[in-house]
Amino acid sequence: QVQLVESGGGLVQPGGSLRLSCVVSGIIFSTYDMGWYRQAPGKQRELVARITSGGSTNYVDSVKGRFTISRDNAKNMVFLQMNSLKPEDTAVYYCTVEFFGSPQHWGQGTQVTVSS
Repeated sequence: QVQLVESGGGLVQPGGSLRLSCVVSGIIFSTYDMGWYRQAPGKQRELVARITSGGSTNYVDSVKGRFTISRDNAKNMVFLQMNSLKPEDTAVYYCTVEFFGSPQHWGQGTQVTVSS
């Protein structure tokens, strides 16, 4: 079965950085688009970034220039480098396997808290 395991979340001060990682098993990783979503308390889940199987990327406007999504097909991993973090980035972050533009499989999530 498909499994996604995120890591790298934690508590960071405003302006700091974190790097989220997600290791995936059960699929031919290199052939799938991958995504990172987040859900803040009391808010709807939103797409943060997506990377296609060919390496093209897109981001929600609020993180452009601060976050970078990347992938390592040899290790079946996808990453989210988050710089210049803001309190409004506080959320649970989820890694997803994408299929025709929609998330099909989800990880368990990792908490990111930005606070002084």
